[in-house]
Parts: sequence; structure tokens; C-alpha cells
Amino acid sequence: MLENVKFLLVDDIEENLIALSALLKRDGLELFTARSGEEALELVLEHDFALAFIDVQMPEMNGFELAELLRGADRSKHVPIIFLTAGSRNPNRVFAGYETGAVDFLFKPVEPRILQGKADVFFQLYRRRQELSQALRLNEMFVGILGHDLRTPLSTIVTGAQMLERQLTDDRQLRNIGRMRSAAGRMVRMIEQLLDLTRARSGGGLQIKREELNFEALARAAIEELRFSHPERQIHFNVRGDTQIRADGDRLQQVLSNLIGNAIRHGQGDSPITVDLACNEKVVLRIHNQGVIAPELLPILFDPFRGARTASSNGGLGLGLFISEQIVRTHGGSVDVTSTAEEGTTFTVRLPRGRQAEQAGSQSWVATPEAQRRQPKVLIVEDLEEILETLEETFVAEGYEVAPATNGAQALHRLENESLPDAIVLDLGLPDIPGREIYARLQATPRLAGIPVVVATAEPAKAPLGAVVIRKPYEADRLVALVGKLSGRAPAGR
Repeated sequence: MLENVKFLLVDDIEENLIALSALLKRDGLELFTARSGEEALELVLEHDFALAFIDVQMPEMNGFELAELLRGADRSKHVPIIFLTAGSRNPNRVFAGYETGAVDFLFKPVEPRILQGKADVFFQLYRRRQELSQALRLNEMFVGILGHDLRTPLSTIVTGAQMLERQLTDDRQLRNIGRMRSAAGRMVRMIEQLLDLTRARSGGGLQIKREELNFEALARAAIEELRFSHPERQIHFNVRGDTQIRADGDRLQQVLSNLIGNAIRHGQGDSPITVDLACNEKVVLRIHNQGVIAPELLPILFDPFRGARTASSNGGLGLGLFISEQIVRTHGGSVDVTSTAEEGTTFTVRLPRGRQAEQAGSQSWVATPEAQRRQPKVLIVEDLEEILETLEETFVAEGYEVAPATNGAQALHRLENESLPDAIVLDLGLPDIPGREIYARLQATPRLAGIPVVVATAEPAKAPLGAVVIRKPYEADRLVALVGKLSGRAPAGR
């Protein structure tokens, strides 16, 4: 339900306030009156007003002085002001009122219908803002549903399909499983794109988590992944300079995959794609192909849903370029494109390098000789039973001993009363103790601080600082490989 719209009436004469209140009174409108500028300022500190009617001629503080004070405060600087005066119609006086930020200037006695009509305009405008604000709150609820109720079950589908793929031998069944995994991957990408679009459009901006990384390694990983899925295409990669950068690796991976994938899909099939990375004072990434973009599309190329009509051909929503531009801007950089029939198409990304990484003093976990001889053990903390069971089966199949925990209290109990694991897989969204708090407890306990922890989350920006993060939904093989690498306890045969 929408709250009442609040108007402020300021006049030093009580009878004038009573008359104004009688003219403006209606359902859904709450009127506040003040007999002086000081009273008005006190009310502004407590309430958000849609409009202020201010008398010009008041003792101690006149209407112009009050308006200047309102304009100078963050809370009230956007409140529309209509001046009321019984004074002369001197144009200089009227101009002085407008210079203080007034939207209108009415002379007493005021025609009631004019007063009511002007008030109605601002009443309706404020109502529209309230409705938009309510819609944004509903939008945030929608984001929450996407973030948890859709992405989490997708993790189960992806991991389960991967397990079946390892067990099956029939080519027809393997093709069906491959289609399932491909469809799940498209769903994940579309959900991520919708989430990013919502964040960008709602004013919250995209979340990034800066860390020291090697941009060359990041680019090579993106290129190798695309080469694997498009073996028929040639991708040349050139590197110059020091490629260390402080940025969000997951987000930049999105940019690389979007831009290089775009070049693969829309470039000439018989011509190579060139990825050029030059790092000096800034990081400059250029991705070139021999395709050409129609001139009429260039001004709207980064608009959302521009490619929606062709999205079905590549499993997207026409949001890739829009989101890539938002990611680059959030990093303080820029992205632009040039395209001609003679020169082909080049996307250029420019990024600031950021400050150098701080030297971390943490020590790496080293398994004891006894631990090296025994079966490796992993503690999996996950509140959703279907995901927990799937991960448990995956790690057991790879030769691990698994200690499952469905909440934070159970995980801490296992750590206190059982043999220590070689690694921990920790979900952040637990029902009793937040995953961030569990991670903090582990780091603060000397006997537990050295155990590698992989934090599983759909929003890496919310992960604890310094944690190793894997984004949900993830592939089980990647998680198992990451656990084995961090702990140095990968089972024999891996």
C-alpha cells in the first residue's frame, strides 16, 4: 500500500494556513504546517515532502532565505517550491524567487482552482515516483528468486548430468545428456544476464570484487575455452607488457567471452580472429575480425535486447554487449567499436591498471605425512539436500572421504569432534550461521586456519575477502579439481 503524499505549508499567519489546508485537503494527502522558517526546517528533517508552499513575507526568515537553506541540504534540495506572496508584482522580485529554485510564483489572493490544479500536478508526480519505487522493490524480490530458487536447482541438474555422462557408454544417451548440459548452460547464462540487467537498470550497478590477477592468463583461458567449442576457427593472441591488473576476474572473463564469442559468431568464417593485449599505463584489449557491422547499428550496439531477435541462434538474450560495457565502466574503463568493410570490426577495451597487490602473509596448507598416506577428506557444507547428495556422490566416486553438513552448526561440530578435513566446500547461504561468519571463525582458529576453503556462491562479490570462490552453478569436475589443487591431496588417478 502506498504511503500518504506529504505537502509542507509555510506561512506566519494561522488563518492563511487554515485556508490553504482546507483547499488542498484530500484522501492520500498529508498536510504539515509551519509558522516560521525554523519550524519548516525541523519538519524537513523528519519527513520527505512532495511539494512546499512557502509564503515570501515572513519575519526573522523570509521565504527566499528558507528556500536557499532547503536547496543547500541533501534531504530537501529536490523538493519543489511554490512561493505565495501578497506583495507587488515587481519582475525583479519574481526573478529572485526563481533564482532560489522555485518552480512557480503565485500572488494572493490565489484563485482556488489554480492552486488545486498546481498541487494536483505534484501530487500525481510523487504518486508515480512511489509506484516506481514499489516496482523496484518487487524487482529486487524477483532478483532474489532468480538468485536462489533458480540457480541453486540448476547446480543439481548440471552436476547430475555430468555424473551420468561419466557412467553412460551409449552414444545416443550421451548425446541426450550433452543436450541437457548445453541447455542448462544456456539457462545459467540467461539468468546471469537478467540479473546483471536488473542491477544496472535499478541504479545499484554491477558488483565487482577486485583482486590481483594476470590478465594474460585470464585471456588465454577464455580463448582456449572458445577454441575447444569452435575448433574450426583460428584465434591469434598477441601480448605486450606487464599484464598484472587489479580487477574482478569473473567479470572480465564475461567481457572476454562475450566479445571474442561475438567475433566468432559474426565474423567471416574463413578469416582468423586477432586478440591483442597491450599493457603499459593502461590495459588495452583489442579484438578484431573481418566481419562488418551495419552503420545504422553502431549507435545502438550496446543497447540491451538489441540482438533479441537473433538471440535464439546463440542462446542469449541480446544482452552480452550491454553487460560487457557495464562491467568495463564499473572498472573505470571504456569500450568502443569501429567497423568498416575494408578494415573489419575491432572492439577496443581500455582499463586502468589499479593498485598493486598487497603481499599476503598467510601460509599455505601442507598435509602431514600421516594425511598424505590416508584417504583424502573433504567437508561439504550445503543446506540443500539434493546438491549435498550430488556432491557427496561426486567426491566419493573420485576417491574422497566426505563429511557432509547441512548447516553451520553441524559443520563446526564435525570440525571440533572429528578428524580434520583436507579441504572444505562452504556454501554462503546457510540457514543458521552465515557462511561468511563460519569462514571468519575458521580463519581465527589456529588449528583450522590452514585448511583450504572453497566458497560456493552465486554472487562472488559477497564472498569473504581472501576466500577462494567458485561461482554457482558450477561443474563438479571443476570443483573436484580445485579442491585437489588447493589441498595437495588429489586422490590417486586424478
